[in-house]
Amino acid sequence: MRNLNPLSDARFATTMLVVALSAMSSGCTRLLTAPGQTTGGPFGSNVATEDTTATQLVSNPSATPFDSVTSDASSNSDRYVARQYPTTPPYVPPTTYVPPTSSVPPSSYTTPPSLAAPPQTPPMTYGGSAYGVPATAPPAYPPATTTTPPPVTYSPGQSYGTPITPGGTPALPPTTAYPGLTSPGTVYSDPLAPPTSYVPLPTVREADLIINGYPARTGRIMLGGAVNSDAGVTGQITLDERNFDITRWPRSFQDLFSGTAFRGAGQTFRIEAAPGSDFDRYTINFADPNLFGYKPVSMSVSGFLVDRRFTDWDEERLGGRLSFGYRITPDLSISLGLSGQNVNVSNPRVLGIPQLDAVLGDNELYSGTLSLKHDTRNSPIQSSEGHYFEFSFEEAFGDFNYARFELEYRKYWLLAQRADGSGRQTISYSTQVGYSGDETPIFENFFAGGYATIRGFDFRGAGPVENGVSVGGRFKFLNTVEYMFPITADDAFKGVAFVDFGTVEPDAELHKDTFRVSPGVGLRVAIPMLGPAPLAFDFAFPVNQAATDDEQMFSFYMSLIR
Repeated sequence: MRNLNPLSDARFATTMLVVALSAMSSGCTRLLTAPGQTTGGPFGSNVATEDTTATQLVSNPSATPFDSVTSDASSNSDRYVARQYPTTPPYVPPTTYVPPTSSVPPSSYTTPPSLAAPPQTPPMTYGGSAYGVPATAPPAYPPATTTTPPPVTYSPGQSYGTPITPGGTPALPPTTAYPGLTSPGTVYSDPLAPPTSYVPLPTVREADLIINGYPARTGRIMLGGAVNSDAGVTGQITLDERNFDITRWPRSFQDLFSGTAFRGAGQTFRIEAAPGSDFDRYTINFADPNLFGYKPVSMSVSGFLVDRRFTDWDEERLGGRLSFGYRITPDLSISLGLSGQNVNVSNPRVLGIPQLDAVLGDNELYSGTLSLKHDTRNSPIQSSEGHYFEFSFEEAFGDFNYARFELEYRKYWLLAQRADGSGRQTISYSTQVGYSGDETPIFENFFAGGYATIRGFDFRGAGPVENGVSVGGRFKFLNTVEYMFPITADDAFKGVAFVDFGTVEPDAELHKDTFRVSPGVGLRVAIPMLGPAPLAFDFAFPVNQAATDDEQMFSFYMSLIR
């Protein structure tokens, strides 16, 4: 056993302590392979000890001139730049550049390093003085394993990053690949070029996103009523389900009464009954906005029974309609429909009118309709911006054969509003143009008069008349210009000033004696408990009319759209 010498052991321990302290104070620099690079080259060693500081090759999105690894001119590989960070926070990256301590200018090399045998002690440092790290030499290059390329020459004062090939022109930097690099084609730019900017890595934080969802109420039963100057008093009961599923039949009484049957596919199912003093309407409708899982295509199937008691006759319609729609853009859509109905005309007030006598009894009427709509309004109720355009063409057959086209256009301009978006002042213009063929039956003619067409006249009271019977016409041209403004600060009351003008004629022509013009004023009253549509009260005063027209100065209705 070796004899212990206390003096030599103390000297040995002191020496080791000094070496350890020196190593801790000077630090140890290592280069780690950047993510995605192939290991095995001089900068690709993954064997290293733990250090208090480290320099890592990371992606540089800004591709600064200080990039220590650049991509070849013909490749799209990422650029990398060496950045220093300690293993323990906090760390504030430097934002200023410290000039290197080397006395050799970075661009004054006249002889490049040898490509056949890399120097054992490179005469430079890599970014140490630029970021405050003591200058340390990089690992030595291993012996070349590939064939030495032809020698190159450099002009005096030229950086070795742009060599000149013998007998040729200066090559575009970088063009020379050093042997033994991590990946073929990777070259080095001037390592001592100072950085022009510093781009810190973004701080990435991750968090779990938890979404709690629950089904909202999609079905409703509505009870209500309405009254207006054209249709009298009407009651209403509606069953509406907006998340209907026609394929989900109940498998038990619990499914039927718990609300799980016939639900879940996003379809619409609606049943409505509206009995009234002047007309009765009963409808059933099923619609699928996502037919066969293809979103832009929709389908609608409906059936209806309408009984209307006009002044000159009674009319009952029983029929159905099938239509398909395609949404070209969020604002533009096209639809194709096929309908069939039986129209029964009875109780004529006056006999001897050829058009009316020809349709008494049952009439079979079928038609195909193609329509195009473009709607950019900001709201379907009291719009203040945008426009609405609809063009439709219908071909009818059955007991009557004729063609019909209709065009409707509405435009809205916002003049002023308050800072919070309320108190809007709006000017709107609307026009309706239509023409129908020679064999059009009297119950399919166009009529004018009332709040939906020309105010200031009775319902169907502004149009062709034969022996005191309103027979309508095959041509219509109806227009409205309206200015709406707020009266109260909460927009509960609004005022309107308008001019309605136009005509309905037996043929496509305009006559000054039958062209109607009716200016007026009105009031809009918004009552939240009655729904979003306000009550409308209008006073109109015809200034031009036909001798057979029936005037009606006051009209009222629920103002959805005009």
